[in-house]
Amino acid sequence: MRRFITTLAILLVVIVAGMTALVLLVNPNDFRGYMAQQVEQRSGYRLALSGNLRWHVWPQLSILSGQMTLTAPGAKQPVVSASNMRLDVSLLPLISHQLAVKKVMLKGAIVNLTPDSAAQRPANAPVVPDDSVPVDEVTKGWTFDIAELRVADSLLIWQQGNGEQLNLRDLNLQLSQDRKRQAHIELSSRISRDQRELLLNLNSDVDVSRYPQHLSATINQLDYQLTGADLPNEGLKGQMKMQADWNAGAQAFNLKNLSLTANDSQLSGSASGRLSARPQLKVDLHSPELNMDSLLGLEPDSDNGGQTVQAQRQGRGPVISQPAEHDNADSPLNAMDGNIALTIDKMRWRGMHFDQVRMNASSQDGLLTLATLNGKAGGGEFSLPGSIDVRTAETKVNLQPELKNIAVAPLLNAFDLPASLSGELSLSGAFSGYGLTVPSFRQRWKGTAAVSLDNAQLAGLNFPRMIQRAVERNSNRVRGPAETASSSNLQQIKGEATLDNGVLTFPGLNGHSPMMDYSGKGQVNLVSQQADLTFGIKVTNGWSGDDELVRRLQQTPVPLRIYGPWLGLNYSLQVDQVLRQQLQDEAKKRLQQWSDRNQDSDKHNSVQKLLKDM
Repeated sequence: MRRFITTLAILLVVIVAGMTALVLLVNPNDFRGYMAQQVEQRSGYRLALSGNLRWHVWPQLSILSGQMTLTAPGAKQPVVSASNMRLDVSLLPLISHQLAVKKVMLKGAIVNLTPDSAAQRPANAPVVPDDSVPVDEVTKGWTFDIAELRVADSLLIWQQGNGEQLNLRDLNLQLSQDRKRQAHIELSSRISRDQRELLLNLNSDVDVSRYPQHLSATINQLDYQLTGADLPNEGLKGQMKMQADWNAGAQAFNLKNLSLTANDSQLSGSASGRLSARPQLKVDLHSPELNMDSLLGLEPDSDNGGQTVQAQRQGRGPVISQPAEHDNADSPLNAMDGNIALTIDKMRWRGMHFDQVRMNASSQDGLLTLATLNGKAGGGEFSLPGSIDVRTAETKVNLQPELKNIAVAPLLNAFDLPASLSGELSLSGAFSGYGLTVPSFRQRWKGTAAVSLDNAQLAGLNFPRMIQRAVERNSNRVRGPAETASSSNLQQIKGEATLDNGVLTFPGLNGHSPMMDYSGKGQVNLVSQQADLTFGIKVTNGWSGDDELVRRLQQTPVPLRIYGPWLGLNYSLQVDQVLRQQLQDEAKKRLQQWSDRNQDSDKHNSVQKLLKDM
């Protein structure tokens, strides 16, 4: 044991002495020109190192440099600049005065992906056809033998095609690869823009053994969190996992085993497509739960008993003095074609809950066709086929809705309308307009529909009871029941509805309940939030008292007008007209009977004249 320990000690001393001698004998500055030459030969980029290179022995034999820059051919500014760089090198090649870099580390680097840092073709350079040089020859210089690259506490500046810049701050990147060119990437960064901040953390494995013909990657985990102005209070956060493949020859990509979470929503599925002159995309997704309210920052309004939804945001976005006019020129539907199939088990939208939602849509030249968009809501179901056209500056929508037994109160809440009506709505119609938002629907849509409402009830308006009380106040000859059961106020309503830029018109409505029959018409202004509806109501049951007056009340429509703002509706009930008509008819009847019995009376002619005037 003692001999073994002694041998190890001697070996350690020899290694330390050898490394010390090697460091003293080999000057790292001797490799400055070699490194710049190798970088330029392999990539065409120019490497510049400022200051003296120096050794760093423990825990890894490394070469340290000061300021470094890496510049593309003809570029005005470097692609990469860093305050210092560390190169971890292999020990044995140094014995023969050769440099083998295992790892490159940059700290405080600035990576510029802008037009000024891009490679520039010399003015007199010949133009070579794209297909004249094999792909292998073009990319041969990118086959590096560096095992690991690390970038810490750095900044990436990316200027997009439209001139806008994205800054990736606190950039940390660690890339390692083995001899089989299997790479592992870990990346984290922070992006701030327009009072919003996006945090990213990526862990991925990439197969570059057949690059550039083929590239495959497995994103083990991508964590993200987006917070800031005009976003939900808790922001948007979640994870993503998937496998990706890229085929350069066919310009095709394939994303499979895709898994995405966003707040309390989940999506999984696959996507594939081609990046041709007009990209093609095919998406197939499934969601066990999709909460649109959480993603849009909509929450129940506690001041209204949770019956309506309102936006819950962290703050308003920045005020832009000259905002750009919105049009559909940059819409993805105008940039690519494709198909999407989406299945959602449970969905929440503006306070409404849906089940088994199915959507199948296809896009062609800016026209999205909704072949199928259906699902269930409570005890009812819906279907919304149609189209969305973004080929013009404004989005044009055409829908042919079919609703069956959909609860109408949550539907009114969803469209920011007073939930003063309950029941199950069935509807069949056609609507078109500009814009996909709720305000757009309320102001810029048109259409007609046949509507039917079962078990309908107006909140606070019991028509039979209103009429009975009005009659009792004007006459003691009849009376209604002591209490009117709420079930007797449930109505079945049928009619037509027309929407014209915010004005909802009902040219004819017919209703029936165990207590009454009625017809009506009128309109509701969705923009000014005003209503004006007139009804003729016949209370057919519940009367007791004078048989003649009861019969008259059962057969005569009582005029009722409902009008005014939604939050303070007024009504006018003209029961006295019915009672006056009843008294007038009864008086005429009795005068006629007297006249028939007293035809020889000198007052007969006067009575007849009076009857004609009544």
